[in-house]
Amino acid sequence: MQLYSTNNKHNIVNLKEAVLNAFPQDKGLYMPTEIPKLDKQFLDHLNQYSFEEIGFQVAARLMGDAIPESELYQLIARAINFKAPLVQLTEQISTLELWHGPTMAFKDFGARFMAELMSYFLRDEDRPTTILVATSGDTGGAVAAGFHKVPGIEVIILYPSGKVSALQEKQLTTWGDNISAIEIDGVFDDCQRLVKTAFIDADLQQQYNFSSANSINIARLIPQSFYYFEGYKQVKDKSRPIVVSVPSGNFGNLTAGLLAAQMGLPIHQFIAATNANDTVPAYLTSGTYTAKPSVPTISNAMDVGNPSNFPRMQALFAGQDESSTWNKLKEFIIGDSYSDTETYQAIKGIQSLHNYEADPHGAVGYLACQDYLKEYSTHQTIFLETAHPGKFEAPMKEALGKVSFPPKLEAFMSGEKVAKSCSKNYTDFKEILLS
Repeated sequence: MQLYSTNNKHNIVNLKEAVLNAFPQDKGLYMPTEIPKLDKQFLDHLNQYSFEEIGFQVAARLMGDAIPESELYQLIARAINFKAPLVQLTEQISTLELWHGPTMAFKDFGARFMAELMSYFLRDEDRPTTILVATSGDTGGAVAAGFHKVPGIEVIILYPSGKVSALQEKQLTTWGDNISAIEIDGVFDDCQRLVKTAFIDADLQQQYNFSSANSINIARLIPQSFYYFEGYKQVKDKSRPIVVSVPSGNFGNLTAGLLAAQMGLPIHQFIAATNANDTVPAYLTSGTYTAKPSVPTISNAMDVGNPSNFPRMQALFAGQDESSTWNKLKEFIIGDSYSDTETYQAIKGIQSLHNYEADPHGAVGYLACQDYLKEYSTHQTIFLETAHPGKFEAPMKEALGKVSFPPKLEAFMSGEKVAKSCSKNYTDFKEILLS
């Protein structure tokens, strides 16, 4: 498997280099030089394959000879050892539950696969690797769980102070061992900026062997494509066009869906469903991409004003110029954004109409499905339920007066928070790393 940088198509590396050194010096993002098509025979008979077998087929086709197939299958079997069930709410709206992993968020798919892949590539390395990761909520917890006590790897997690839920903070800060947390006095975009700057800092490169576990790492996107195939497999009536609504923040999840579609998965369209942080929906409407400061909302994992994966979306639909790229993107992706008030109402409505408890992010995806069906009444929609509602206690209680809180989540709350505090100033952050 060969990959190029979105900022320089001549900067080509192999998969090991792209995974272990996720952020090119030219500040681009790695993308496959070729996106292979899956066999129609396989796509037409997905119901004959288990989830891990689907993941293996997709990964083997995409990754080529980067890892021997026997080892790749075992790697996937260890990483993706939980389900992703499709739950039908109405004849035309279903939800794909992606929260059945150890931290009860969809980020478990990418984090566990990445941990296995990095462990494989680092088997013969002497120098430890430091994972530097920014999180708006669930990424950090999933990365911590996936890499906890993995030999040869240290993890440093940056998160915005006061912008994650109490449970999410516990999932970031209570691990110890090879997992450290830094609480940044800022927003997620500040955390992301600090990480990106550190990756290209010559002083830090002398002390650290950095890699990333954010969705800028291609190792995150590969396994996230698996569950789109798994969800499609479970659709009973495939005669209608299938549209997937993706609650979106940094847009890694949607990019993985686009990757699946370009490999042949017959998705008719995607919906980029956002909260008030509507940078990409605004671009799809106007053709002009304008990054802006993030706005805090009750769907906090989507509070991203400058999504890192946007260049990958453009690369997947690259035309002769910016205008033709925009035209291709807006034909396949519809952008919608919703307020906190609408999200609260959706949580209540889903519970009342369908006896289903959706978290604030899934509720945004549901709203986009409803709006889509007003115009395309014969289509079928799926929204991604990206985290268990118990991870968002305050907004769920505000909406429903209660929240389900499974034992798997309760176990995290008893841990003791350990985190260093830092301003959003890069000099202060660098000083912490150097010390």
